[in-house]
Amino acid sequence: MKKYKIITTHKKLLADTTTPVSIYLRLRDVFPNSLLLESSDYHSRENSVSYVCCEPISGFVLNDGALKITAPDNSEENYAPGTFDLISKINDFIGSFDTSPYPGKIISNGIFGYFTHEAVEHFETIVLKESADTSRKVPVMQYHIYRYIIAIDHFKNELYIFQNQPEGETDNNGLGKLSDLIRNKNFPEYGFESKDQEQSNLTNEEFMAVVEKMKQHIYRGDVFQIVPSRGFSRKFSGDEFNVYRALRSINPSPYLFYFDYGDFRIFGSSPEAQITVKNQVASIFPIAGTFKRSGDDEKDAEIARQLENDPKESAEHVMLVDLARNDLSRHCGDVQVKAFKEVQYYSHLIHLVSHVSGKLLPGVSSFKVVADTYPAGTLSGAPKYRAMEIIDENEKTKRSFYSGAIGFLGFNGDFNHAIMIRSFLSKNNTLHYQAGAGIVAGSIAESELKEVDNKIAALRKAIELAEEL
Repeated sequence: MKKYKIITTHKKLLADTTTPVSIYLRLRDVFPNSLLLESSDYHSRENSVSYVCCEPISGFVLNDGALKITAPDNSEENYAPGTFDLISKINDFIGSFDTSPYPGKIISNGIFGYFTHEAVEHFETIVLKESADTSRKVPVMQYHIYRYIIAIDHFKNELYIFQNQPEGETDNNGLGKLSDLIRNKNFPEYGFESKDQEQSNLTNEEFMAVVEKMKQHIYRGDVFQIVPSRGFSRKFSGDEFNVYRALRSINPSPYLFYFDYGDFRIFGSSPEAQITVKNQVASIFPIAGTFKRSGDDEKDAEIARQLENDPKESAEHVMLVDLARNDLSRHCGDVQVKAFKEVQYYSHLIHLVSHVSGKLLPGVSSFKVVADTYPAGTLSGAPKYRAMEIIDENEKTKRSFYSGAIGFLGFNGDFNHAIMIRSFLSKNNTLHYQAGAGIVAGSIAESELKEVDNKIAALRKAIELAEEL
């Protein structure tokens, strides 16, 4: 593939009078299809930066098995289904750019995007069932390089505007134009209104029947643990960005994102990373074990102790930590469990979280590790391949965005993606959202139904609150 040199320039401003949301609102009408990534995890300086990305200049899209690559000079390469190796093409695409390394922890270039659950067909030999339902259909994967990246460092109260230009382009006013837009105190706001009643692809009774069926597979020894899910939808009119604003307020999470692709949008507030790669070290953070918060700190502390000691939740968690170790061992050395069964509190839920890491072996690309550890065991089960087959047989609709991954891949191999849970797909004035429950031999169907409702609660509440903004 032809080599492209990207020249990055930047401008620094104070960030004391702006927020990522206000910047996004000022830019989105000027730059359609912009992205917003935020973090509410300010425990360390590493997680204190939010991003707004505007104006894609190059990228690739995987849709219906075909791959389309668009270069900065607008030339295209198209590959028919079955004629290419996806991981090789991604690595070739990343390798075709000559860029400046980004300064410190601030990301100034790289590719931003997502892949859906169905991407697993390109990572494994599994073939998922066809579906005539296109209501949730979006491209299986897409990533882009953006001309402008605005980075807000909350820790230092600093704002950086980066302009990425292919060599030979001479737009010298981009940084000035962006800084003027950011300083503008006015931005348009629109209303939001939900319509009709919430719909689901499964009734309560049907979901509980699926749970019992999953338990039969466990008793037969097909799987040890499995994660069926239930999809919901709600029609609306107006601006769904208000739902994102409401969600980030009532359910702050380490990963907050709003990706606008024109005819659909993906946004959410996810607690869990798919996988991270930093300085050639890959990390998986299994979240398994979920109890609902009470709203009272003392009661919540007692609930957390019960969660830590619950045999069913512990058994599920141990299996998923082992799965993460096995997944990383395929392409990593020195695989370790850095933290085990730590209690973490979220707005509506209490989770058990572990940290498993390993050093990438020489010659292994980040996306190869990503592909071979996907999907997360917390969204599929163990053993993973058989769990995915059983899930595909029993869920009525394709998962699409749900349990996919969304985020950033650097030209230096750094990778940081959230799992698309506690998330929405907005398409054709309909919000789609979904949640699952981890099933083991000791699971009780009514309790698993309640776990799904607990996970969906923040999303339902965000829809209600959005109507008041």
